[in-house]
Amino acid sequence: MTSLRICGNVAVAASDIAFAYGSRTILHDISLTVNYGEVVGLLGPNGTGKSTLVGIMAGDLEPQAGTVAYGGTDLIDFSRRELAQTRSVMPQAIDFPFSYMVQDIVAMGRQCWAPNPQHDQEIISASLARTDVGGFEDRDVTRLSGGEKARVTLARVLTQEASVVFLDEPTAALDIAHQERTMQICRELAQAGHAVIAVMHDLQLAGTHCDRIALMSEGSIAAYDTPEVVLNPELLTRVYNWPIDVIRVADGRLVVLPQS
Repeated sequence: MTSLRICGNVAVAASDIAFAYGSRTILHDISLTVNYGEVVGLLGPNGTGKSTLVGIMAGDLEPQAGTVAYGGTDLIDFSRRELAQTRSVMPQAIDFPFSYMVQDIVAMGRQCWAPNPQHDQEIISASLARTDVGGFEDRDVTRLSGGEKARVTLARVLTQEASVVFLDEPTAALDIAHQERTMQICRELAQAGHAVIAVMHDLQLAGTHCDRIALMSEGSIAAYDTPEVVLNPELLTRVYNWPIDVIRVADGRLVVLPQS
């Protein structure tokens, strides 16, 4: 993908977000800023509002309070096409109810742009190759494994060429090799100037690949900083309600160890 050359500037900012389903509060007083050129991990126990926050920041859910802005422009000022050109979303639940071919699913990422057949095909082919589904073009998506469907969905996200990329549990269905490859793609996107926000449950992957981590607890952000700051035993133990240890190995990496 083309380098955006805007690293360091604010890509997306959520301010004072609140959201509830009926009388059940999901998010309250959430403020979060993500810069171009970084990978931010959204972590926390189940039910803390991570996917809801992504939905609001992506413009798919409307908050009861607060605002979201892209590059300083309020999200509500974007048309649907402009929003699709600005941000792409990989959802947590990946289901293909119809028998599309893989190449057709991936090509859907180009629909928000004016047709340019040669460029479109180059982007589609590159995205298929990057996500290791280059040999799947003519396969029926309903017959793919869960991990293969996840990689096809990521390829569709890449073809959209959005400057802000939301990924909701992108590694959940993947084997170790494809987990690492997916996080490498996130790193490459950030290096090219994109902003990447990924909901994750694997603390180790987040600590290795994210520039910053937003640790959520009970609908709010308990900490937002570098992995070295956020991944500390006392904080993790309190948020996850389970004893967790963190050690630093010889090469400087953090190793997160849940206790039995």
